[in-house]
Amino acid sequence: QVQLVESGGGLVQAGGSLRLSCAASVRTFSSYAMGWFRQAPGKEREFVAAISKSGGVTTYADSVKGRFTISRDNTKNTVYLQMNSLKPEDTAVYYCAADTGTTQRMRDMKGMDYWGKGTLVSVSS
Repeated sequence: QVQLVESGGGLVQAGGSLRLSCAASVRTFSSYAMGWFRQAPGKEREFVAAISKSGGVTTYADSVKGRFTISRDNTKNTVYLQMNSLKPEDTAVYYCAADTGTTQRMRDMKGMDYWGKGTLVSVSS
């Protein structure tokens, strides 16, 4: 069983930055691709970014490309999402996910093995 705990959410003005963290309680963190997803009020959950098991491959949704950066530290069992140039439309609950598959599988949202409970990001205009 893998437990994922997100942190770092909060209220920020448009144009600001936040860094989300997701700590995983698992012995084999490097066996999992990791991803970030978000769900805005009244909308379906959507893919944001994913990173491969070694960290060598990353992929992003078009809506965040160039503004968000995903990274991981396998020595700390933690994945990060650095969010810059935030916009009001980035407001959502952000979820961390772990999967033994590929980043493409995460991008396609073909069912993740584990989910965190989410952290709220609110961007004011």
